[in-house]
Amino acid sequence: MADVSHRPGDIAGHPDAPEMRDRYARMLQTRGVAAVEELVILAGIYAAISAWTVHFSATQPALAISNLVVGIALAVLGLCMSMVPERSQDLNFVVLLMGAWLIIAPWVVGQSPDTGTILSNVITGACVCLFSLTAGGLLMTKRRT
Repeated sequence: MADVSHRPGDIAGHPDAPEMRDRYARMLQTRGVAAVEELVILAGIYAAISAWTVHFSATQPALAISNLVVGIALAVLGLCMSMVPERSQDLNFVVLLMGAWLIIAPWVVGQSPDTGTILSNVITGACVCLFSLTAGGLLMTKRRT
């Protein structure tokens, strides 16, 4: 039997192997950021439908429209950011501002909101802010390494 210098399926000697390893490592580093941004998508969807799930769409129509618009925007931004997490550093600030808006919107847009409306918006906005800060921290940590 002849001695073969390489095993079938072993690509260690392939000229593109180091580049593929580097690309895979970069992808793994940003995977945590993409997972956090996917949570932004879910929070955005909830914000968009919250007026109908918490039942304040009839009593607070302006707040319902505000939540719908902000929720759709958050879901779209979260989708874009999860697709390309390494380029989402600047968009995290926009998501943070939208989360802050969700927190204060019941008092700015709403008219004497009830406890359920306030809790829904404050908890959703706080989660969005937390997700944005977490993704920003993960991206900053990744850039340092």
